[in-house]
Amino acid sequence: MEFDTLDRHITQALHLNGRAPFTLIAETLGVSDQTVARRYARLRSAGALQVVGMTWPAAFGATHWAVRVGCAPSAAADLAEALARREDTMWVSLVSGGTEIVLNVRVGSGGSLLDRLPHSRHVTGVTAHCLLHTFFGGPQTLVGKLGTLAPAQVERLRTPEPGPPPEPVAGLTEQDHRLLATLRKDGRAPVPELAAATGWSPATVRRRLAELRANGTLYFDLETDFLLFGLAARVCVWLTVPPARLAETGAALAAHPEVAFCAAITGESNLVASVNCTDAVSLYRYVTTRVAALPAVERMEISPSMRVVKGIVPRGPASRSPHDWR
Repeated sequence: MEFDTLDRHITQALHLNGRAPFTLIAETLGVSDQTVARRYARLRSAGALQVVGMTWPAAFGATHWAVRVGCAPSAAADLAEALARREDTMWVSLVSGGTEIVLNVRVGSGGSLLDRLPHSRHVTGVTAHCLLHTFFGGPQTLVGKLGTLAPAQVERLRTPEPGPPPEPVAGLTEQDHRLLATLRKDGRAPVPELAAATGWSPATVRRRLAELRANGTLYFDLETDFLLFGLAARVCVWLTVPPARLAETGAALAAHPEVAFCAAITGESNLVASVNCTDAVSLYRYVTTRVAALPAVERMEISPSMRVVKGIVPRGPASRSPHDWR
């Protein structure tokens, strides 16, 4: 599928405001709302982008873990697909030539996937890293760094996100959970659909949406195929940094235009980043210039992503095609 400048502008508009009306996006971009609606439908049906209503783990007293699962190459694809079908996983990727799976797991109270993974007969090793602090991620995405909208257009579309709540949010009802579940499938689900899912009136839906965003329970994310921006090489970079230099190194890394996600984690590798480059040549240039310029980095490991089996939303039996590393 070929992408053009308008596709990228619509993608950036949705990054700034996932539920922005097509009329507002059209007026901002200087095209018709029918054109925006048609392009959005085309991009979504192709799996190039999707707006998703996400919840901060802190709102439910949960934590996120980055997990590396070593496994037999013959079983890696099937195990990755099984992990992708779980509701508590995100960003399930086959990496390192198919000998490892990297995924994000949400862990709440009680048992979790982390208790069972080591007992799978196909698993050769598990390393779990608790995410301590996110320097770049959540509603912040690589689209915001790559976009080419004018500052006035950005200001017209931008919707502030308050960030995670300082403590778990109390008083969430069954209707709230149904609302959040519907938005998890489609962040742009229309108000009548949300009203039908919750049993609320449209006015109540609009009010509760605003409240859940204001208290930090809900935010809107944009899952994007970065081939939209010509980025075919995706890797996980694991860094070891002295604790006293972790904050400054994480902030510096998060500012790089190649970095889509960056967080401090537990373990020997205490900083992880998801990096997107045009190809292997540009990846080499990035590692030997930008990463090499970070003075506190003591050790680095790169895990090339061969295939993204699951992003932030569930996928059907057909997974995203592998990057071709042009």
